[in-house]
Amino acid sequence: MIDFAPFRNESDAVTLGDLKIENREDHVAIYGRLAIPRDRAGLEAAKALKEVVDRIVKELENGGGASVRVA
Repeated sequence: MIDFAPFRNESDAVTLGDLKIENREDHVAIYGRLAIPRDRAGLEAAKALKEVVDRIVKELENGGGASVRVA
């Protein structure tokens, strides 16, 4: 389980391979590169990425997106 609560502070960050996910109170920045090979390691990387993205989506669905600006 990854310790990451989106939009909660200005300091939390998660690193998956060369992919960095940085927390901010008004946004989450995702940048870099994550290779997902077709093997057990790739499955674990995909699950970790999904866990973080699912948390971001859940926070937005639960009212965290009240001031969301869609470009």
